[in-house]
Amino acid sequence: MEKDEIHLRRLPAAAPWGPHGDSEFHGVDFLPEDLSEAPEETGMRVNKKYSCLPAEEKGIHIINIRAIEDIGYDQHESTLLNSLSKNPDADCKYGLYFRDGKRKVDYILVYHYKKSSAGRTLARRPQQNDASVRSTRQDQPLPGKGVQLEMGDTEPHMDYHEDDKRFRREEYEGNLVEAGLELERDEDTKIHGIGFVKIHAPWNVLCREAEFLKLKMPTKKMYQINQTHGLLKKINSVIQKITEPIQPKVAEHKPQTVKRLSYPFSREKQHLFDLSDKDSFFDSKTRSTIVYEILKRTTCTKAKYSMGITSLLANGVYSAAYPLHDGDYEGENVEPNDRKLLCEEWASYGVFYKYQPIDLVRKYFGEKIGLYFAWLGVYTQMLIPASIVGIIVFLYGCATVDENIPSMEMCDQRNNITMCPLCDKTCSYWKMSSACATARASHLFDNPATVFFSVFMALWAATFMEHWKRKQMRLNYRWDLTGFEEEEEAVKDHPRAEYEAKVLEKSLRKEHKHKEKHRYFPEETANKWRQRVKKVMAGVKLTDKEKLTWKDRFPAYLTNFVGIIFMVGLTFAIVFGVIIYRISTAAALAISSTPSGRSSVRVTVTATAVIINLVVIIILDEVYGCIARWLTQIEVPKTDKNFEERLIFKAFLLKFVNAYTPIFYVAFFKGRFVGRPGDYVYIFHSFRMEECAPGGCLMELCIQLSIIMLGKQLIQNNLFEIGIPKMKKFIRYLKLKRRRSLDHEEHMKKKQRYEVDYNLEPFAGLTPEYMEMIIQFGFVTLFVASFPLAPLFALLNNIIEIRLDAKKFVTELRRPVAVRAKDIGIWYNILRGIGKLAVIINAFVISFTSDFIPRLVYLYMYSENGTMHGFVNHTLSSFNVSDFQAGTAPNDPLDLGYEVQICRYKDYREPPWSENKYDISKDFWAVLAARLAFVIVFQNLVMFMSEFVDWIIPDIPKDISQQIHKEKVLMVEVFMREEQGKLQMLETWKDKDKRKGENCNNHSPRLSRSRSGSLSSCHSYPLDV
Repeated sequence: MEKDEIHLRRLPAAAPWGPHGDSEFHGVDFLPEDLSEAPEETGMRVNKKYSCLPAEEKGIHIINIRAIEDIGYDQHESTLLNSLSKNPDADCKYGLYFRDGKRKVDYILVYHYKKSSAGRTLARRPQQNDASVRSTRQDQPLPGKGVQLEMGDTEPHMDYHEDDKRFRREEYEGNLVEAGLELERDEDTKIHGIGFVKIHAPWNVLCREAEFLKLKMPTKKMYQINQTHGLLKKINSVIQKITEPIQPKVAEHKPQTVKRLSYPFSREKQHLFDLSDKDSFFDSKTRSTIVYEILKRTTCTKAKYSMGITSLLANGVYSAAYPLHDGDYEGENVEPNDRKLLCEEWASYGVFYKYQPIDLVRKYFGEKIGLYFAWLGVYTQMLIPASIVGIIVFLYGCATVDENIPSMEMCDQRNNITMCPLCDKTCSYWKMSSACATARASHLFDNPATVFFSVFMALWAATFMEHWKRKQMRLNYRWDLTGFEEEEEAVKDHPRAEYEAKVLEKSLRKEHKHKEKHRYFPEETANKWRQRVKKVMAGVKLTDKEKLTWKDRFPAYLTNFVGIIFMVGLTFAIVFGVIIYRISTAAALAISSTPSGRSSVRVTVTATAVIINLVVIIILDEVYGCIARWLTQIEVPKTDKNFEERLIFKAFLLKFVNAYTPIFYVAFFKGRFVGRPGDYVYIFHSFRMEECAPGGCLMELCIQLSIIMLGKQLIQNNLFEIGIPKMKKFIRYLKLKRRRSLDHEEHMKKKQRYEVDYNLEPFAGLTPEYMEMIIQFGFVTLFVASFPLAPLFALLNNIIEIRLDAKKFVTELRRPVAVRAKDIGIWYNILRGIGKLAVIINAFVISFTSDFIPRLVYLYMYSENGTMHGFVNHTLSSFNVSDFQAGTAPNDPLDLGYEVQICRYKDYREPPWSENKYDISKDFWAVLAARLAFVIVFQNLVMFMSEFVDWIIPDIPKDISQQIHKEKVLMVEVFMREEQGKLQMLETWKDKDKRKGENCNNHSPRLSRSRSGSLSSCHSYPLDV
């Protein structure tokens, strides 16, 4: 055997199966290359409290055990059972309980296994008498790589990696048993090659962890919730009767008049809590949360490598870990459960008109998911008034379109206004009356009411944020989260598997350099090895001594910066490509000889370009989501919370740029850098920049916004969310069907609950759900001046979205681990930022994109009779066709049937007969000053009004603040009564002791002298209160 290998002794067959180390052991750091130099430190220490090994086996060498194939599971104290009985389903309710039908399954670990050629599974192995030799190299960077395996002749050939994973599972599950959990294994399932470990947390473990997590639990003390009186009470009763048909039929949604006082659970104060029914005191959500915390805290230690549940999942030791759903949600003879109730009263399109049972959602999925659906419900409710006002604004535009003087002048053919060509050579002169339809349609969205609607939507956004803060506080009070601080959760946040692996890699590099440096100093090295091993044996993790600095992350930061810049540049390049497409297509369609073809050029080009933009946006959205995740992964954030926040920031930045860049171009850049006839601006010296229609670019902005918003919601948010899970589910069904055909007996068995849940899609987090709603919120607020119907379409989408997401969570996804949270986190700051940005963007849209400001300037400065007559002629400049540059004049100047001397174009410039012909006129500067003044006034006025709304509406409702104060007072009273009870008990004991002493003093002196020991014992009566 080579010098750097370790001989391992096999556990004796008589030794019961047990954990290979205490829960405090976190892994061996580095061992000397020659074990003879440090013989004392190489033995593994086992916690005596949990040790199942005989005394003579306490010092057994089990460091770096690989591929020990014949270690089996003995049923020690009924904690880990090989449940291979054939018909126990009726007792365990098809997987919801252990085989005994009493212990509930709180969590499931899933793993892949391979059967040997002899047909023996890894779960049951007969013990071999021969001690096969296993050896591993001690200087490998990670377990399972570059390891030599010496197999005995009597052993069937097994895959080394499978044995390595199996041993890690054995050690990890042993540590879970040490932590107090109870396990049961099941490999006799319908799914071929899949094994399940069922986990149950007994009562003492639940109490211990609930105290550690500071879970607030309801006490016996109940108090009356303050009720409204007088007129408010009557109004509330009327509202309740009116809204009764739209209330969900669940017990949790009914108005409550009393509430239990909650207090962080403590084993010393169990008398405060109602423990009459211990089975239901901790619900399934709380039990799974507790088990998950233990899973994260427990590690699998093996030489240089320490692995928690996240690392085990990432390395394929376990393929999945999840809590179970409460039962089936459909079918005959299904027992009533919360999942079935949620499916009927929440995750059904038939109840779209009802309120959501938010309390039941929180009870089943946890506070974080409950807050998401509560926020989505509040957002959808707030869209109702915005939709109504948007419809009124749109109807106002429809009602006044025939009274709009500028559009009437554009449609009047008697004006005979000849416009300059839209492109060089191929385009000819055209009549302004041909753009009549566009001008009339523009008025539907470009009218004085849109200014009011922009102000309204800015105040609506501020009101929505304040309303949500108040709703959030009500939920925090109802869900007992008022004293919960997320900083406490951050302290318990465990490092991610990728972070631990990166730190391990860094420490290995340091150790390698250290070994190279001290290669010629063996004695000093051996001493350091001994110190290092002693530290490890004392429970010091290698990853605790190292951490990643900014120098370690600098390449990742640089990659992030370059990657994001590249992606933003790619988005701009695609928008630029669409601009080239619009220009070239417009020129190509203008060659058409048919008048109808020439008249529909603008509509055709706009519609096709927007569809191209929509397809590109949908594709890039998926690509950017993957790239944002990859960029976040290479940063290696330490905790899941840091990972989520960085991922949200990158994904939102890229998706925001992707979704809004085409809209920003139409709103603020199109038609701004065109030039003038005879001096146009060209791209690549061949493509002339496109210009807006005579009615302005607002109509085109409306088309762009509506198609992108509706298409994105219909295709990406709904079809993808429905279609992709269905497709994945169908693929899994085909795979399972192929496996079932190989084993008919497995196919005939009814599936257990954990098998059914394993076939569901794993929960991927709330980031995609929030992201699509935040982007939609941007469509509703940022450019609402150009599309007043945006809130209406968002409302219709959200009514479907709520039920779609609910159905997905209840029926399509595995049950997620419940996570405590008191707010929606970073998303609230993003919403506030979008609300502030919306005020600025709408101010610029009204002043620069629409014709609202030019109309006001004309009405109050240039109109002769105080009306809008002559406005169109005022906004058009004149051009002498003889001033065309060579090669840019129309090929067919007589296309209109007469020779054109002067053509018109939309701009404020001097006429050709003035001294400074074609220079910018003073009217341009007057309009520009008015536009800038409007932006400043509008922005500051609306910001002030928004801040006023924010200030006048308190964040915490008055009744909730009173109830929180009342809870604190009641809790103080409870403890004061408890202290008074203790004092009374103490006084009672003192009185008894005093009377006993007096009785002793009343005895005769002779008797007292003879019984002095008894007298002294009277006065030394112990008090234990």
